[in-house]
Amino acid sequence: MTLVFAGACSHAPGITGRADRADPTQRKNLLNNLERMRQEIKDSGAEALVIVAAEHFANFFMNNMPAYCVGMADYYEGPIEDEEWLAIKKTRIPGNPDLSERLIKTILNDVDVAYAQEWKFDHGISVPLNFLTPDYDLDIIPVNINCQGPPLTPLNRAYEFGRALRKACDAVPEKIAIVGTGGISHWPCTPDSGKINEEFDREFLDHFLANDKAGMLSFSDEETYERGGQGGFEIRTFVAIAGACEGAKGDLWCYEPIPIYAVGCTVASMEVL
Repeated sequence: MTLVFAGACSHAPGITGRADRADPTQRKNLLNNLERMRQEIKDSGAEALVIVAAEHFANFFMNNMPAYCVGMADYYEGPIEDEEWLAIKKTRIPGNPDLSERLIKTILNDVDVAYAQEWKFDHGISVPLNFLTPDYDLDIIPVNINCQGPPLTPLNRAYEFGRALRKACDAVPEKIAIVGTGGISHWPCTPDSGKINEEFDREFLDHFLANDKAGMLSFSDEETYERGGQGGFEIRTFVAIAGACEGAKGDLWCYEPIPIYAVGCTVASMEVL
């Protein structure tokens, strides 16, 4: 077994771009737990971080929208957004194409995935990396699940993708951490931006933390859109982490509904059995 850490966190651009405008107590709790995740990844001895994210039309659009894509580049660049707006400087992030290729080959036994040797990170990856590997001294393997353009991958397939990812991690000698990042409820780029449905968030998190597969998969896209906004489709990244840790339970470190960040900010870990 070479999976050494698993977790999930939010990636809203406001976490960095509007950092000082949040309630100070809520912000401190969020930052403390992102730091906790950074430290636990470091203490795990992880040699690479697989970050399962939801891309926002920075690289993939309606002319080519893979359900799943894994990065296989020597390096990645990001963030693609304006530095001043996101408050993260553009940089070059190290990849590991050899490790990526080995993971992809194993995943392909169970789930069809695309791969990309060029990838510009947007806030969906850049915001978490800003906290989890601020010195960019850990090999990064980006994974994108289409949470943007319907038809979306079914939730049961996101769970199966997570199981396939776990098989791939366990088939290589390197120590690997995986983090899913997205949602939960949010309405980006709409008049409802800043709205948060805490009831929906906590309902989903209860299923996620219990690794209740049936409960997680019970959320239809129609219900998620109504109760969690179009940003709620990003629950797929959490579902994938649950699939990678099938049979394990999670621990919620932080949940802070922060309207100025436009999302219920979440940091959670999942047992690695």
